[in-house]
Amino acid sequence: MRLALLRHADTAWSAERRIQGRRDVPLSEEGRAALRAFSLPAECAGMRIVTSPLVRCLETARLIGAPDAEREARLAEMSWGDWEGRRIEELRAELGRAMEENEARGWDFRPPRGESPREVLARVRSWIAALREPTLAVTHRGVIRAVFAAAAAWDMVGKPPARLDWSALHLFRVSPGGDLAIERLNVK
Repeated sequence: MRLALLRHADTAWSAERRIQGRRDVPLSEEGRAALRAFSLPAECAGMRIVTSPLVRCLETARLIGAPDAEREARLAEMSWGDWEGRRIEELRAELGRAMEENEARGWDFRPPRGESPREVLARVRSWIAALREPTLAVTHRGVIRAVFAAAAAWDMVGKPPARLDWSALHLFRVSPGGDLAIERLNVK
């Protein structure tokens, strides 16, 4: 079965490179304008559309023609806990070696009072296991990275095996047993 993942359009926080996490930040005018010029690729024709319940995804779904898309809490962004609103560059400068060690944990990287990519994948996999038809999910970078890492067998340490365009759609295949495989990345 095919699974398409689309990241929400930009917000003021994403333009400022701030960690959004679970903060309910709306799209920026630039993000809305980009969506007005966006068309879903032909591979998505007829797909069921589901969205994260965060406003930036709800707005994205509405602007791509799915104002009544089903909301799914398991598609919400990774919780960044105490680091929401901060910038990664600032955290690296402030925390130094401790941040390096945390990032080197890959799947088990964890912000204070936040969740790890492993936990994100576990909740998303529980949603994927229930899929019965080709689906497009409007979601977040952390969710897409976790699905991509699982499909690519990437341990989330160092550079990823492919560069993801966050304004593009990413297509995956889900086997009957729930295994993930990359079909095509960066589809526009």
